[in-house]
Amino acid sequence: MSTAKTRPSLPRRPERAAVPAIPTFEMLDATHREVMLTLERLQQWVDQLGAQDVSEVTRTTAEEICRFFDGSARAHHAAEETHVFPNLLASGDAALVQHVRRLQQDHGWLEEDWIELQPQLRAVAEGYAWYDPDFLRAAIPVFTELYRYPLWEELLALP
Repeated sequence: MSTAKTRPSLPRRPERAAVPAIPTFEMLDATHREVMLTLERLQQWVDQLGAQDVSEVTRTTAEEICRFFDGSARAHHAAEETHVFPNLLASGDAALVQHVRRLQQDHGWLEEDWIELQPQLRAVAEGYAWYDPDFLRAAIPVFTELYRYPLWEELLALP
């Protein structure tokens, strides 16, 4: 007869979500290319948008564009702000720091623009008629131009 005590079993720890992977530059670049394609799609969408009788395709496209800019595009900016920009800002290179500060400012403007655009697109996606096609036609080129500003290319070209 053994006198050794058995250790009581411990309760299982609750499952935790996996730690999100740190995005690579290739992933960030792929998302940036997807942003450019989605912006082209957004411009085509607004060019075809009428004041009434929105088709199912128009509604679906609006929903997909909203989903992309609410999700992937915002996550892309957050990844840049968290994983890329801090090291660049700490580099001590004045030109590089200036470029990064401009990108941070652009991220803020893009967010503000999206906060104005998203309810209009969401209205179309959900079949409401209160959206303003003239507002969309005026605002989407501004939103697009902020994304198209070639700062990334300039940033990557720095020594």
